[in-house]
Amino acid sequence: MYVFNTIDVRNASDVQAAFAFAKETGVKLSIKNSGHDYKGRSSGRNTLGLWVHNLKSVSHDAQFVPENCDAETTFNAVTTGTGTPWADVYDFADENNITVIGGYHQTIAAGGGWFMGGGHSVLSQVYGLGVDRVLQVKIVTPDGKVRVVNECQDSDLFWALRGGGGSTFGVVLDVTYKAESQLTLQVASLAFNATTDNLPEFYSTLVNNSLQWGNEGWGGHVSSTTMIYVNPLLSLSEAQVSMKPMPDWITSQNGSVLIETLPSWNTFLQGFFADMCSSFSKPIGFPLILTTRLIPKSLFTTDEGRAALLNVLVSLLPFSLPYIPVVPPILFNVTEGSTSVTPAWRDSLWHFGTHGVWHFNSTVLDIEEQYAIVHNFTETLRSIAPDSGAYFNEGDVYEFDHENSYWGPNYPRLLEIKEKYDPFHLLDCWQCVGWEGPANERYYACYLSEPSTT
Repeated sequence: MYVFNTIDVRNASDVQAAFAFAKETGVKLSIKNSGHDYKGRSSGRNTLGLWVHNLKSVSHDAQFVPENCDAETTFNAVTTGTGTPWADVYDFADENNITVIGGYHQTIAAGGGWFMGGGHSVLSQVYGLGVDRVLQVKIVTPDGKVRVVNECQDSDLFWALRGGGGSTFGVVLDVTYKAESQLTLQVASLAFNATTDNLPEFYSTLVNNSLQWGNEGWGGHVSSTTMIYVNPLLSLSEAQVSMKPMPDWITSQNGSVLIETLPSWNTFLQGFFADMCSSFSKPIGFPLILTTRLIPKSLFTTDEGRAALLNVLVSLLPFSLPYIPVVPPILFNVTEGSTSVTPAWRDSLWHFGTHGVWHFNSTVLDIEEQYAIVHNFTETLRSIAPDSGAYFNEGDVYEFDHENSYWGPNYPRLLEIKEKYDPFHLLDCWQCVGWEGPANERYYACYLSEPSTT
């Protein structure tokens, strides 16, 4: 899917000119920041592209006051240009002895679709999603106005931007996040060699202990036979006791176990996620599709629920391995309805799914098969968590109930806000708020036919 031309955005006036052109010609706009999107929404067939990755800046204000808000209420905050990669933000935070909670793929831009889709982190268990940490956003809306939005002005748009998805309500210029003091973290890194027999045992240990670990502040990432967890609440000795069932099992499999204290968030990321994320630093994209679903805490509280989840995990083994970011904000104290992400985020313990891949020379039939496998697993996940939801940024490309899965009861209000700020529908993207649908072949003919469900 290729845009017909691209503007290298360097300031607000570039965006204003693009919106004026779109309104005059009827050509829709697509927005690309760092380009980490699994659904092709960083581009768009027959659109004019806006490349905002060069809007880079980062600054710290220990007594930040959102515009037109109460001057007596201040925040320790960092403001970043929309295109600034998380790696630069984390380095800056280290230099200022603070912590900014963000994504662990550090080439992702801090001010783009990551936060607008929700924005998870392995510290989200305790400190909230990206949307929970945003204090203010500067944005150019489709009417050409530069707006500074927060809880005190254009609060409807501020709410929509915190969960309603990127490329929908305007072009973000910069975003301000709450900062924390420098965090000391306990880290557990565990790995083993898989066999046909021991993978189900691993999953069983994982499922049976996850609720306790979540309640004690552990967040993390399970991929293949590697488990990396982090905890900002416990001491080293407490972390060792808390995590004990898994190291005991890993040791029985002659695997590797490391539980240690690290002095900062950035140290943790460089030590444990830099290699895993290196593939995202390549100069071109690669074929990868995801499906995920939010798995509610209630499923972990009964024997029946845990058994159902374990059955799903084991069912993956013939063709793939699970992708389990343990990132829902179960310990974060949030005001109900303060953001526009699906409320399912607040009641879940796992963000769980799998992926499909193909090669540059794969046939259309090969690609369609991968999409079908992943799509069918979406329905398997839905069967054990029918009333839950999914993460907008990492959901099934062909999610049949996307409005409910990504936003739940928030969707009608989001659609009203979309119509208010983009009445001429200059921005449109696949399964975004107000999406015109796949029938618009001018823009969506490059997508495959929806896979059948078996």
